[in-house]
Amino acid sequence: MTLPAGWTARRPTLDDAPAILAVVHAADTFAVGYPDFSLDDVRESLTAPYTDPSRDCWLALDPDGSVVAWATVDNPTGTGREFVEIYVDPERGVAAQGPLLDRQLARVAERVAERGLPELTVRCVVCPPETHWLGLLRDAGFRFVKRYVRMTRSLAGVAPEPPVPPPGVTIRPVRPDDDADLRDFHRIYDTAFRDTPDYEPVGFDRWYAEVAGRGGADWDEWFVAECDGVPAGVLRSSDQALEQDMGFVKHLAVLPGHRRRGIGAALLRHAFARYATKGRGYAGLGVDLSNPTDPVHLYRSVGLTEARSIEMYERQVAAAR
Repeated sequence: MTLPAGWTARRPTLDDAPAILAVVHAADTFAVGYPDFSLDDVRESLTAPYTDPSRDCWLALDPDGSVVAWATVDNPTGTGREFVEIYVDPERGVAAQGPLLDRQLARVAERVAERGLPELTVRCVVCPPETHWLGLLRDAGFRFVKRYVRMTRSLAGVAPEPPVPPPGVTIRPVRPDDDADLRDFHRIYDTAFRDTPDYEPVGFDRWYAEVAGRGGADWDEWFVAECDGVPAGVLRSSDQALEQDMGFVKHLAVLPGHRRRGIGAALLRHAFARYATKGRGYAGLGVDLSNPTDPVHLYRSVGLTEARSIEMYERQVAAAR
């Protein structure tokens, strides 16, 4: 596919971040009902360790020279599958989706060759309103893989002191200045998620650099559950939904030998209480419906309900010759 007559494409720079953010906000509002990206998110994407904007990203400009679409290839770990993301202004940029998808798939093929692999999986996300995007993906050979659900609840009436946890269980904030405690946190998260199909392990040093190196972690919203004095579960919060007046649970993990004892629910209730104390109106999290631990029942038990869903599609891309 080619861009419409009079349209152009070029590589983005950090100076384009505000224009990119405007496109992403328009795309998010169409797809999920509200902006779900910040200027820092754009800058972090353009400076991610495994994304080179001069090779992996494109901007599409309409005949007036306005940025109406942004395409990027994302791979948070530098290993495993690649993610293609294409954001378009729903009123002005839809005509760029197909041509940019073609360019990104060609770039993925180059990245596969650069890694010395025969092929790789590439994935794209689709929200329910994005019927045109879904049609493009299907025409390009993508198939449905799984569904994610965003769950939320109101924090109205949530007391600043959470309920008492089950016998033998204590909940406390993580100790950010204690290297051993942070390593325990990472170990529990890493161990608990290894039984999920798409988990890609990341070592402690890189994990810590990613979650804390930006200086944005609110450590008092990260919790450790101890069972009979031994760390058994963790909860990590994120500030990604603050613009929606929401405290957000990024990860919840309980070691396999300690599950079904109320630890996950206790961690969630502690997080909800902390969010409420800080004046947040809602709590939320995302859940992968293919998770073999079937966490949806747990989340419903603490008052969370399904708010919206997204679907993941994928295809294989062979190395460029």
